[in-house]
Amino acid sequence: MEFGKVQNLSNVNFSLPPGAAFNGRIWSAVEQIQHSGRCQPLVSIGGPVWANKDYVGKVYPSTAKEKEFLHYYTRQFNTIELNLTHYQIPTLGMIDKWKMEATDGFTYCPKFPQMISHERQLVATEGLTEEFVNAVLSLEEYLGMTFLQLPPNFSPDKWPVLETYLKSLPDELDVAVEFRHPDWFSKTAVWQQTLERLFNLHRHVVITDVAGRRDVLHMGLSSPVLTLRFIANEGHPTDYSRTDAWVQRLKTWFEKGLQRAYLFVHGGGDNDTAPELIAYWIRELNKHCGLNLRQPVLQPKVVQGSLF
Repeated sequence: MEFGKVQNLSNVNFSLPPGAAFNGRIWSAVEQIQHSGRCQPLVSIGGPVWANKDYVGKVYPSTAKEKEFLHYYTRQFNTIELNLTHYQIPTLGMIDKWKMEATDGFTYCPKFPQMISHERQLVATEGLTEEFVNAVLSLEEYLGMTFLQLPPNFSPDKWPVLETYLKSLPDELDVAVEFRHPDWFSKTAVWQQTLERLFNLHRHVVITDVAGRRDVLHMGLSSPVLTLRFIANEGHPTDYSRTDAWVQRLKTWFEKGLQRAYLFVHGGGDNDTAPELIAYWIRELNKHCGLNLRQPVLQPKVVQGSLF
């Protein structure tokens, strides 16, 4: 992932900002409907890819064939950020295979096709949208959050276009919007209004934690559902200290009423180091947040070479 990538991490302030002011509205709304105590939050955590040959002998059995990668992925993690759908609308055959390989509780989180979001910028996309929505809804219980990533030039003055598009989508489709144009975040009032509008539309928002764009780490919520894209730096020590900070923030948010969290951990580069970091996230979430997330079983990689 190249978005927000920097070469020198020493000048990056990785500290988490405080939560957005609008979050208080979310916690108040949750409090009003929870009269009989809070339920255990649901947490889905995984990476952005299953087709990684480096996972053979570490995440997957050493005998795993490429066609079996998804089968083994769904038995190690409980969700995936499905970037494949950004480049093509899945066929019925693909959907059937994904459902067949999924385990109980596993969710696919597909990204809207770039032809809709980037090329046509949400305008005159009725046919494509219907095709995409029908395809992903056919995942049934295996469908989690869908991502609508807006292009970098989609600025706040285009809100009416976004609003019209979001209203056209079926209520049963969970949609989280990822904003990238800096003007969404440069004025507090604009971002506060955006969160309120999404709240009124019953739509969610994506938070991205990446080194080179700290503005997209806006820490705002438009619902008691977090969708986080955490972009690590290939095993750098800050990957783990940043995780520690997030675990503490999540502990606080769970206590306030966060009901659902989708956590997508990118290792950086080819995502070779993502499984180890996801395992660390799970271990720390279980420890500090009282969760019981299934731990992936990772085997140490066997290095081929000399015996001496």
